[in-house]
Amino acid sequence: VDASVRRVALREFERQGLDIRLGTRVTATRRVRGKVEVTWQHNGDAEKQSFDRLIVAVGRIPNSHDIAAPEARLLLDEWGYVHVNEHCETNIPGVHAIGDLVRGPMLAHKGAEEGIMVAERIAGHAAFVDYDLVPSVIYTHPEIAWIGRTEAELKNAGIAFRSGQFPFSANGRARAHGHPEGLIRVLADAETDRILGVHMIGDCVSELLSAAGVGMSLGASAEDIALTMFAHPTLSEAFHEAAMAVGGHAIHAVMKRGQGKAGA
Repeated sequence: VDASVRRVALREFERQGLDIRLGTRVTATRRVRGKVEVTWQHNGDAEKQSFDRLIVAVGRIPNSHDIAAPEARLLLDEWGYVHVNEHCETNIPGVHAIGDLVRGPMLAHKGAEEGIMVAERIAGHAAFVDYDLVPSVIYTHPEIAWIGRTEAELKNAGIAFRSGQFPFSANGRARAHGHPEGLIRVLADAETDRILGVHMIGDCVSELLSAAGVGMSLGASAEDIALTMFAHPTLSEAFHEAAMAVGGHAIHAVMKRGQGKAGA
């Protein structure tokens, strides 16, 4: 998740009364009189507290145990994922693997696209999955959604980029709905203006992300989006204005320092 979205998310979740502990490691848990007592380390200090429920959400692994007979010699990696190439072909001719069994985000739409690709290729048609454009959504309130690269990823890769963002507090539809929190941020190549990443936090942003995905899959530039007419009043206008902000031309918000300038 892009840093700009993380900052807004932390602020909004704490405003809702959530106690979020970053840099914390759970060291022990036990049942005590119908409660769950949790001990953790935070900034070098040990703390302990009792809770009604404990949810463990530390990731998932593929259910690949006994997926194939040993004689088949299906290749798995150290985590149990089936080894495949970019076309989801395994080391066994005619055998493919998709979805949660293979590397990549464990998302239903990613697995579905892989299944479609495999079926098309079996039928003799050209097909591929662009793994750089897998959309991701966190269904919190407000929602968090993104596609493409983050600012940190672009900097680590040494790619010069420009950014533009637009707050939902300046969007009429968001204000009318009573949910003006959040923003949309667009990252574009500093030389070509091609959109490299779009990051959102706000009400119903999961429904806005596909517009960014369509544009990016077609190689759209920030200017392409900026020159597109959006209906008013709509939440999607925030995407329009964020794209305009990449070039320093947002209309309904004061430009922040650094927007529209190249970074690396």
